[in-house]
Amino acid sequence: MAIHDKTDSDARWMHLALDQAKRGIGLTSPNPPVGAVIVAQDRVIGQGYHAKAGGPHAEVVAIQDARTAFPKLLPGATIYVTLEPCCTHGRTPPCTDAIQAAGLKRVVFGADDPNPKHHQRAREILGRAGIAVTSGVLLEDCTRLIRPFAKWVTTGLPYVIVKAGQSLDGRITRPAGEGQWLTSDAARMHGRRLRMRADAILIGAETVRKDNPQLTLRDGCAATGKEQPWRVVLTRSGNLPPECHLLTDTHKDRTLLMQGLDLRDVLKQLGERGVVTVLIEGGGIILGQAFREQLVDEAHWYIAPLLCGGGRPSLAGDPLPASVELEHARVLPIGDNVHICGFPRWKPGA
Repeated sequence: MAIHDKTDSDARWMHLALDQAKRGIGLTSPNPPVGAVIVAQDRVIGQGYHAKAGGPHAEVVAIQDARTAFPKLLPGATIYVTLEPCCTHGRTPPCTDAIQAAGLKRVVFGADDPNPKHHQRAREILGRAGIAVTSGVLLEDCTRLIRPFAKWVTTGLPYVIVKAGQSLDGRITRPAGEGQWLTSDAARMHGRRLRMRADAILIGAETVRKDNPQLTLRDGCAATGKEQPWRVVLTRSGNLPPECHLLTDTHKDRTLLMQGLDLRDVLKQLGERGVVTVLIEGGGIILGQAFREQLVDEAHWYIAPLLCGGGRPSLAGDPLPASVELEHARVLPIGDNVHICGFPRWKPGA
C-alpha cells in the first residue's frame, strides 16, 4: 500500500476530500465522516460529504454534483474518497455500485474501512469492473479522521474524550463563596465546542447536584442540525434534584440515568445504542476513574491562572498507578487561559 507524498497530485485532491469530510464530523454517527472529490481534466467537477446516517454517502453526493454540473466529464473521471468505498447494502446501496454506474475509471482512497464487512473489499470489486484503485493516500490524516468510528466498529466501545477546567494547582472547585467558574468565558466556549463531536456527554451525579449543568449544544452548534447528544449521569443513589435542568428542560428525553454501574459497563451500553463518541465532562471522581481504567482516548485540559489552595482535584479518588503522558500534545493560549490536548500513552503493565 503506497503512501503518497503531499506534493503529488493525488495528495492535492485528497486534501480537498478531507476538507469535505470534516464538514460531517459529529453529524454522521454511527457512520464515519467521509468526503469525496471527483476530478477530470485537472479540475474538480463534483464534491460532497456524508452529512447524516441514512443519507447518501459522500461518493453518491459527489457523483450527483458532477452529474449536474459536468455530465459529459463524469465518465472516465477519478474520484478521491477519504475512506474505502462501502460494498454492501446497509441503509443505502453500495458505493461501489454507484461508482461503476457513473462510469468512473479510477478510485483513490485514503484509509481502509475498519468495518469487517467492507475491509479491503473495494479494490477487488472495483478491479473486476476494470476500475483502477489507489489506496493509502494521506493515510495518516484519513485514519485520524475516523479514529472514533474505528474503535467503536471493532470493539463495540465508544471513543472517549475527556475535558476538564482547572486552576494552576490542579483544582476543579473554588473556595466556598467564590462561584462556580475557574476558566474564562472564552475557554469555556472553546470547550463546549467539543460537544459537537459527541453522541453522548457523561457526568457524575455530584456535578448535577453542585453545578446544575445543561450540557446542551450552544455557540452556534445547534444550528448545524446536530441532534442533542445524550446526557448521561452516573449515579449510585439515583437521587438527583427534581428541578435540575437535565430532568426538566426541553431535552429531558435525551437524559439517561445510569445507576449502580461502573464506567466501563456504561460505555459498553452506550456503544450498543450506537454511541460512537462520548465526552466526559466531570467531575473529578469520574475523570479519575476513566484514567485509572485506561478508558480515555483523547484529553482536553483548560487551565486558568488561578490558585485555589484546596478543593477537589481534577483527577480524584485513588491515585493513578503510573503517570500518563499525552502524545501529539498541542498547547493553545486562550487569552490568559491555556488549552492543552493530546492522546494518552498507556504504559505497559500500568
